[in-house]
Amino acid sequence: MSETIASTTRMIALGAAPLMEGFALIGFETHPGATPAQLEQLLEQLVRTQERALILLEEGLARSEGQWLNLVRNEGGNIIVTELPALHEPQNYHPQVEDLVTSILGAGALDERS
Repeated sequence: MSETIASTTRMIALGAAPLMEGFALIGFETHPGATPAQLEQLLEQLVRTQERALILLEEGLARSEGQWLNLVRNEGGNIIVTELPALHEPQNYHPQVEDLVTSILGAGALDERS
């Protein structure tokens, strides 16, 4: 059964061309240099056709505001969206989920424990 699900789920990555090269090598459908407008168009198509997809977005695209991106994030369903750090400065990456965890559990929630 999991083989059937995997074969009908699109694996898609959008971001800078150098980052997309690696994802293309492991079988992802890639969209190098995609714009927020192109992301919105892709998401609209996926929602309207009710396709399953795992979408990896480079940080800049993941933080863009768009009707379809917000819909997919808020409603869940067949499309999973996750964020990737920018290739050129991964050390400066700060996932948005950290802010959510900190707001719920407090400022020290993500501190390393010895």
